[in-house]
Amino acid sequence: MLTEANMNTMEWECKLFNELSNHELFNLFKLRIDVFVVEQNCAYPELDTNDCHGYTRHLMGFENNELICCARLLAPGVNYHEASLGRFAVSQHYRHKGIGTELMHQCLHQLLSIWPKSAIRISAQQYLASFYTNFGFQQTSEVYLEDGIPHIEMLFPNKQN
Repeated sequence: MLTEANMNTMEWECKLFNELSNHELFNLFKLRIDVFVVEQNCAYPELDTNDCHGYTRHLMGFENNELICCARLLAPGVNYHEASLGRFAVSQHYRHKGIGTELMHQCLHQLLSIWPKSAIRISAQQYLASFYTNFGFQQTSEVYLEDGIPHIEMLFPNKQN
């Protein structure tokens, strides 16, 4: 089990769709479906063409070769004018251990490295607004339903652009 003492043993990989092995792809999709479809009891098309878009990156965090968290990084112009992140998931057994915080740090690092001139816009589940606010995201919309779950748009204003 991952603890704060050994969190620095996590390994991170950020890959384009066509760089993922069959095994990585299976584990990535399994984690996302377990979190977004099964746990949230939300039947929706979890896999979409954004997964294999030519510029999309898949960020994955591993502990002892086990995928424990992931996120999808989207180029400017795919979902929004700005770069974006989504499908942000942490395995149920690894929650409340700081993994989500580390995953967000990794996401921001990757997004700002790959697309340094872009702000970052997300569609966040409303109950996670304070989590994203802690990283500098600002709410930019009223609450709306996405797949029956309350969401808000949030923007990370990249000060580098």
